Amino acid sequence: MEDSLFATVILPISLAIIMVSLGLSLTPADFKRVFVLPRGVAIGLANLFLVSPLLAFLIAKAYSLDPALAVGLVLLGASPGGTTANLLVHLARGDTALSITMTAISSVAAVITVPLYLSLATDHFGYAGSDDVSMASTVVKVLLITVIPLAIGMYIRSRSPERTIEVEPRVKQIAMAVFVLVVIGAIIAERERIFDNFGDVALAALTLNVAAMAVSFTISRLARLDNRQSTAIAIELGVHNSTLAIAVGAAIATELTVPAAVYSLFMFATAGLFARMMFLRNREPAPAG
Repeated sequence: MEDSLFATVILPISLAIIMVSLGLSLTPADFKRVFVLPRGVAIGLANLFLVSPLLAFLIAKAYSLDPALAVGLVLLGASPGGTTANLLVHLARGDTALSITMTAISSVAAVITVPLYLSLATDHFGYAGSDDVSMASTVVKVLLITVIPLAIGMYIRSRSPERTIEVEPRVKQIAMAVFVLVVIGAIIAERERIFDNFGDVALAALTLNVAAMAVSFTISRLARLDNRQSTAIAIELGVHNSTLAIAVGAAIATELTVPAAVYSLFMFATAGLFARMMFLRNREPAPAG
């Protein structure tokens, strides 16, 4: 199954399209913002790089998921924020600039974080397919399907910014359509396993989604970030780049894609509800300074 056309051709191309679309919306300023908002970015990335994967480990253990599903859940938890998170943060009147910066940096850092947590998860849960998991090969795969397309998108924008801004909405629509097709493809590819384990996987994925948003928002507020910054961080942890998790998982065994595919079925609904709630709280003008 892992050698199927879906896993080896369609998924990498689909993720590359999505990452190019993200690159079209980024500029060097989105990476430099880490020096402008150091505390917000540091706390947000700490949540993405540490809290989210740790929660995935704990939840997989709590629900006694079988090794393949447990590894898939950790792979999802270690994935960077998704591009739609930026839109939801904007709709919630959160700190959109912080959200974009977190998405940009975590997407590049995924070259290290995703292979690292994938390796740790396969060892910890004793996944039988761990012989197929190579840290070096996973780094190369993530580099080819995330960072390089992202850089291509940024290069295109730098060369023709006006034209890029003009076509960006259409490209994002295409990227969203591609995302939907990827999720549908993953569900079809592993439909029997999803149907057999839907209850456990759905509960675990939903728990991860809600817990990640709640814990990260609480940490951000305790760190004295304002509501808008905390909103951005929480939504970034609620809307992962599940296409990346599906693509990396499918390159090893499509059974690893199940948690990300199931997570994708409801992450926009839960994050959307949170965004709506925060929209009402964030209506007040931000304090000066």
